[in-house]
Amino acid sequence: MSVKIETLLAQAGCGRDAKTGALATPIYQTATFEHPELGRSTGFDYSRTSNPTRLALEETLAAAEGGARGLAFASGMAALDALLRLFQPGDRVVVTEDLYGGTYRLLEKIFRPAGVEAIYVDTSQTELVKAALAQPNVRAVLLETPSNPLLKIADIPAIAKLAKARGLLTMVDNTFLTFYLQRPLELGADVVVYSASKYLGGHNDVVAGALIARTPELGERLAFFQNAVGGVLGPQDSWLLLRGLKTLPLRLRQQQQNAQRIAELLANHPRVRKVFYPGLPSHPGYAVLARESSGFGAMLAFEVESASRVAEILKRVRVFRFAESLGGVESLITYPLAQTHADIPAEIRDRLGINDRLLRLSAGIENTADLIGDLEAVL
Repeated sequence: MSVKIETLLAQAGCGRDAKTGALATPIYQTATFEHPELGRSTGFDYSRTSNPTRLALEETLAAAEGGARGLAFASGMAALDALLRLFQPGDRVVVTEDLYGGTYRLLEKIFRPAGVEAIYVDTSQTELVKAALAQPNVRAVLLETPSNPLLKIADIPAIAKLAKARGLLTMVDNTFLTFYLQRPLELGADVVVYSASKYLGGHNDVVAGALIARTPELGERLAFFQNAVGGVLGPQDSWLLLRGLKTLPLRLRQQQQNAQRIAELLANHPRVRKVFYPGLPSHPGYAVLARESSGFGAMLAFEVESASRVAEILKRVRVFRFAESLGGVESLITYPLAQTHADIPAEIRDRLGINDRLLRLSAGIENTADLIGDLEAVL
């Protein structure tokens, strides 16, 4: 029987322990597993390769995303590291230019010295992506959509079609929207990557990453890197992430509602110069995302009138919390210039618009009026 995603997630991991009838997936806190006899295995040998708690999570991720194989990692960066190991020295990857600073650091400080080159493009402009894909030795495109922190939107089906025509991989970081709102594999992507610490976990209490592959063959290649390098998610954190997934639809609906109201407030505020939220009809990517997803997410960014206001705003907020990360039940406010994007060179930040007036918000599940009142007070 096929069920809707809310049902699938609410019952994630249920009924896996036939011996005791435990409703929740047990935490298998073990490094190794006893073999019944020589040449026979229970299906589990060593927890780096597979663990029953992690497997329950990985199977849930694959089912929710509509993929063939899900893989859970110790962080989003560990997941990206495994993904980029698909490429060899001399290969090039087209990448969203306004991307998370940690991804930029991984590409420039780890993979570029190893011979894998990133070509940065405004992936909200499909023609620019088309031109970049035609360059020599390009093997894939990595899209962050919506992008971080400027919330630009890529046309996933159009770009995936261009990549497929050249035999290239399409990889999508779906952290901001999750499979509840956007399903990149159904739009033509080959791999989806997550910082699962964010919306999938949802409570700012676990660090995790995930990959979901569209085909068994690609999933097997990625599983080799997961096991060989060993950046796997432990059973305790796998259990926390599995628990977090159960309430993802409920959380994200409230978070998205809050984000929409906040964006509308900021768009009409005299002390705000610019608002970046794809749920506003004035946003350049509004129509594209309306076609690709069932919602616009709960992330937004805005520019205040003067950089001199930033420190005061960050000090005076009371409901929003001044902290890095995103996607939890608590609303967060972040200063990308000094926090999430500090590793991107200043000249690149300036060109992209990640300036000293830009603040990023992650809307939580609090009362909408409290969040709006907090922002009105500090603005």
